Amino acid sequence: MRTAVVTAILFVIVAIVLAIGAGEQTGPNRFVVLGVVNGAVFGLMALGLVLVYKGTRVFNFMQGEFGTFGAYLLFIAIEDINMAYGFGIVFALAGVVVAGLMVERVIIRPLINSPRITVLVATIAIALLAVGIQILVFRIDPKALSPIMQTVDAAGVPQGLTVFELPIEPQRLIAVATLLSFGILLGWFFSRTDLGLAVLATSQDAFATRVVGIGVERMSRFIWGSAALLGGIAGLLYIPVAGALLPGVMSSNILIPAFTGAVIGGMTSLPGAFVGGVTIGLVQALSLWAAGHYFIGERALAEVIPGAEQLSILAVLLLVLLARPQGLLGTEA
Repeated sequence: MRTAVVTAILFVIVAIVLAIGAGEQTGPNRFVVLGVVNGAVFGLMALGLVLVYKGTRVFNFMQGEFGTFGAYLLFIAIEDINMAYGFGIVFALAGVVVAGLMVERVIIRPLINSPRITVLVATIAIALLAVGIQILVFRIDPKALSPIMQTVDAAGVPQGLTVFELPIEPQRLIAVATLLSFGILLGWFFSRTDLGLAVLATSQDAFATRVVGIGVERMSRFIWGSAALLGGIAGLLYIPVAGALLPGVMSSNILIPAFTGAVIGGMTSLPGAFVGGVTIGLVQALSLWAAGHYFIGERALAEVIPGAEQLSILAVLLLVLLARPQGLLGTEA
């Protein structure tokens, strides 16, 4: 019930903003659309963060690098091995899942009975190591990764949709559809399947889980493999429309907004990851619009408060944590 209420409130707020900006060429409507489509990528990354937290009660700071690694694998498959794009996606996602399983086996599993803070620090160390390896192998040279569907067809006709005079690339539409699909799928998985309930049981009491015959190691493999897959998908969807592929690009551009969205939505709630990701996308986009639209004297707000869109995200995060520490849709730990 609370999920429906929070989602309805979010839609009402978006509708009010769209109504206020209707007919205004410099209004916020295009930024609302941009915020929703960008928020889909934040939400997809947040799903992976919530999945690991639900299963292990650990914040996974490696999640962004699964996305960067997947993008590099796709680039290698297309440019160096000359694979078709579809086979390249399968190759990249399979490689990311293997990397996730290796991280789980070599780093996470030996620490499975350690304090959670130890595992958290380990994920930070793995992420920094992954960025270092990317710099060593690929150098700091920007690389262009083509999207799944081109922005224009062979005749030069734009693809995708145009909403409030803002062209939305097919890649961004695919990101929105992917987020919705995974949100529904994971919600069903954790509430309706034995494996999903076993994952949740493992996070609550590993000893009792072993007593009833559930393999904690098997659950750990599933959690980290699935989280790596979600991170890889987010990277393949985001980087082709965001610009250059660089070492650590997903951690620097996406991880913090996604982490903030997961906390706002509730680290124990998969619907919360969706709502939180879209909320952060909207806050970021509307703050960017406001920073260039409003003036203090003769100076734009963006000149007076540089990075206003980032400050607004932190302000929303603090507000939610003060009012409801477990997040909008989360439950008490």
